[in-house]
Amino acid sequence: MSYKNKVITIKEALDLVKSNDQIVTGLGAAEGKLFMDNIHTIADKVKNVTITNCLSMANGEFVKEKYKDSFNIDGWFFTPELRRAYKNGNVSYIPNHLHLAGVERVHHIEPRIYIGAASVPDKHGYISLSLSNTYEKQIIEASDIVILEINKNYPRTFGDLEIHYNDVDYLVEADYPVPTLPDVEPTEKDMKIGEHIAELINDGDTIQLGIGGIPNAVASSLKGKKDLGVHTEMMTSGMVDLVEAGVITGKKKNFHKGKIVCTFALGNKKLYDFLDENPSVEILNGNYVNDPRIIAKNDNMVSINTALEVDLSGQVSSESIGHIQFSGTGGQVDTAVGAQEAKNGRSFIALHSTAMVRNPETGEREPKSKIVPFLNRGSAVTLSRNDVDMVVTEYGVAKLRGTNVAERMERLISIAHPDFRDEIRKEAYESGLVYKK
Repeated sequence: MSYKNKVITIKEALDLVKSNDQIVTGLGAAEGKLFMDNIHTIADKVKNVTITNCLSMANGEFVKEKYKDSFNIDGWFFTPELRRAYKNGNVSYIPNHLHLAGVERVHHIEPRIYIGAASVPDKHGYISLSLSNTYEKQIIEASDIVILEINKNYPRTFGDLEIHYNDVDYLVEADYPVPTLPDVEPTEKDMKIGEHIAELINDGDTIQLGIGGIPNAVASSLKGKKDLGVHTEMMTSGMVDLVEAGVITGKKKNFHKGKIVCTFALGNKKLYDFLDENPSVEILNGNYVNDPRIIAKNDNMVSINTALEVDLSGQVSSESIGHIQFSGTGGQVDTAVGAQEAKNGRSFIALHSTAMVRNPETGEREPKSKIVPFLNRGSAVTLSRNDVDMVVTEYGVAKLRGTNVAERMERLISIAHPDFRDEIRKEAYESGLVYKK
């Protein structure tokens, strides 16, 4: 069938949805945004449709309470829209390691429809899935119906994310701007953390960076380094700046030498322009890129991730505030474990020493330590204490690999905010976490 004969309208695409369907959409900017922005318009025609998404960039209309009988939403990584809608009862989180997200989802469900964004076909009829290959090809292979939103604004990227239009059931021609992630300006605390981490990164290391102010600060602090490589789940805007500064070359990589390896990209327009037709970037299957055994093949691998809270035994909570799901595990465990298995590898967990938390009695926001004797009740343990290496705040670096709990207590207290150190130590002793000699 010709390309032209596969093109349908967004209304015709939505008419394909049936009650009880399982629909999966792409990650972040690879989401089928036109489809997801309009799926609420068929709410009166369907019931119990389950949508699986990850870091959704859609307008969120379909998650509103009035549509809860029509749509369930299962998220691999929560956004503010899913956090707000959680109380409606039709939103749930899928615990996962990113490299297994697609594999395990297909083990559990039979997706009927995959909907995602993609670039315009090349002269040979091949379409690039453009900005994510985290789980998308796995879901495409398992789905009964594959719909791609073909958008001329999306970069044509390389890796193993190409698909011929003959292997797609329907095409919807779209023209919306590629969703962007606002640049987060690092704070003074972020910059101090970035400097602490940069001091422990050597010329020629291969790095993985996450999302937000702290990773941006780390990127900024690396501008004096030479010949860094990249093996990361997420390609960020800050990495483009490092390429332009001559910091990232990949010349010293022993694995995928000279290539920036990632599984998805999300950032600003400059990032997307950089990715377009750029063979130096390989967007490969997340089941491969984020496999700890693959990450460990990179000598001098450095993983840098953020957290919400760390307890004195080294347990890291990065995705929930108590029992309330905030974001997701993502690739934190994949990259932290993989980096430590690598020759000369290192893993950093970074966080501010305090957070401003609302006092339920006064209603006022007050500082609270993020280094705590025990995690908040109900908190998800994202990275176990067995897998933690170094924890960093604006007050320094706590090296925990191989240490006992008493040593961890002292090292973590040393990077807690000074106003809370005595209180943390006192609670640790009184609870019996550690006993005085």
